[in-house]
Amino acid sequence: MISTMQDVPLGIRRLLEHAVTVYPDQKLFTAQGDGSLTVATFAEAGANAARLAHGLTELGVTAGDRVATLMWNNEEHIEAYFAVPAMGAVLHTLNLRLPGEQIAFIANHAEDRVLLVDHTLLPALVALLPAMKTVEHVVVNHGALDAAAVGTDLPALASAAGRPVEVHDYASLIAGRPDTFDWPEVPETTAAAMCYTSGTTGDPKGVVFSHRSIFLNAMGSALPSMMGISSADRVLAIVPQFHVLSWGLPYIAFLGGTELVLPGPFLQAEPLAKMIQKTRVNKAAGVPTIWQGLLAYLEANPGAADVSSLKEAVVGGSACPPSLMEAYDRLGITLIHAYGMTETSPLVTVARPPAGLSPEEAWPYRLTQGRFVANVAARLVGAGGEILPWDGVSAGELELRGPWIAGSYYSGGAATGAAAADPEKFHDGWLRTGDVGHISPDGYLTLTDRAKDVIKSGGEWISSVELENLLMAHPAVAEASVIGVPDDRWGERPFALVVLRPGVEATFPELREFLSGKVARWQVPERWQVIAEVPKTSVGKFDKRRLRQQYAVGELVAELVPAP
Repeated sequence: MISTMQDVPLGIRRLLEHAVTVYPDQKLFTAQGDGSLTVATFAEAGANAARLAHGLTELGVTAGDRVATLMWNNEEHIEAYFAVPAMGAVLHTLNLRLPGEQIAFIANHAEDRVLLVDHTLLPALVALLPAMKTVEHVVVNHGALDAAAVGTDLPALASAAGRPVEVHDYASLIAGRPDTFDWPEVPETTAAAMCYTSGTTGDPKGVVFSHRSIFLNAMGSALPSMMGISSADRVLAIVPQFHVLSWGLPYIAFLGGTELVLPGPFLQAEPLAKMIQKTRVNKAAGVPTIWQGLLAYLEANPGAADVSSLKEAVVGGSACPPSLMEAYDRLGITLIHAYGMTETSPLVTVARPPAGLSPEEAWPYRLTQGRFVANVAARLVGAGGEILPWDGVSAGELELRGPWIAGSYYSGGAATGAAAADPEKFHDGWLRTGDVGHISPDGYLTLTDRAKDVIKSGGEWISSVELENLLMAHPAVAEASVIGVPDDRWGERPFALVVLRPGVEATFPELREFLSGKVARWQVPERWQVIAEVPKTSVGKFDKRRLRQQYAVGELVAELVPAP
């Protein structure tokens, strides 16, 4: 039996058309270098998206062509988010924090034809462009800069390529063009955008999102039990637009009329605090390191900024230390755990406690990664391949399946090409996340570690994440990372690397004692070292791979602190 419903594809064009007609006066704010903010309505951004589509068409962009962006969070990047996929091409956000050789590898693997770049990133692009073999056009976004800059940097960039590459100014490319576009009706399974993994364990791998997957992810993410954002909210979008499509925030915003504040490259604590004060945002999204930096600034500069409008912030990318959540609670700001990855578009879970609980009763739920969003199925798989129960105790690797969960990596070549499922990552129609944890009977996911970061000591597992969170609750510890290192007797033992707060001292025996009673005695590290900073990946996670490499070549030397 066939339904009587109309067959209308889910597409990015419909999110754009919805926003400019239903929420035309909602606003996008973009931070500028002088501390000011430019403002554009959804209707104005939609008109510019149409103009951009006309300009890209004139450059020869057709269906399936990859249009890359090397940009911060700003209005023009939002316009590309909609123009490129709505015209049938594929948006490819380049992670500007990756090493140059990886950025060039990714651009070549994706076969990017056009590159949109922010003016502030031109020095980096000058060095990269000769290695980007498929790029034919570069479009430079000067934002609100003086137009005089256009005449100086564009010719220099063209000559830096060492081959025929046409360079254009963004404002000039869209100027005078029609503010409407005849958006094509593309199949909803067509590629709309692509992102690459950060490549911490090999070459970065491409994930291609469909119009359908982006649309459905936006709908699921906006639910009250998930991100819970609507036309009543103004959100500070700190999570970069090159990081899994800014966690889908631009698409969620156009779906529900949510206003966005876009910080550009100004991600330091002081400008962020002033943005919150000036725009009166009530919600935000970003990784834990951003919130740690902002907290340190607010504590060191009481009264420097009024952040009282901010009520909650979604925190993802890595686990949020409980001590950080408690500190923000005291400011009247609730930090909410969310979990996802590039391969999951990204939203999988959000840690909103059940209704009606007291703060004390809600606290254990807030420390989890949260409940699963509708349309994402989850299972835990044990070491022997057995499916484990949701009993809050049985720990295994998390596997996922759903309409916005990747089933393979992009293999390069044709725009519709996709690699055969990698058995290390995909099997039986499920995505292997590489994350280890347990799920409670009421569906709350708790991740205890990455499979590759679990410390295997004497046949038992030690959670590096748990030790890190406990150490960062000590008043002297700003950051802590724990890795497993070889041990002749136990196979592996934990090695704790701590960053102390300025002007605060703590001895290793004191830190050992601080852990006593919080974890089993045999889990407490006896290897310790103070470091200046924990190295981070391109998306702000602790880079334990680099720490293990540094230990292997003798750059890290542990001090032994035996148990008393």
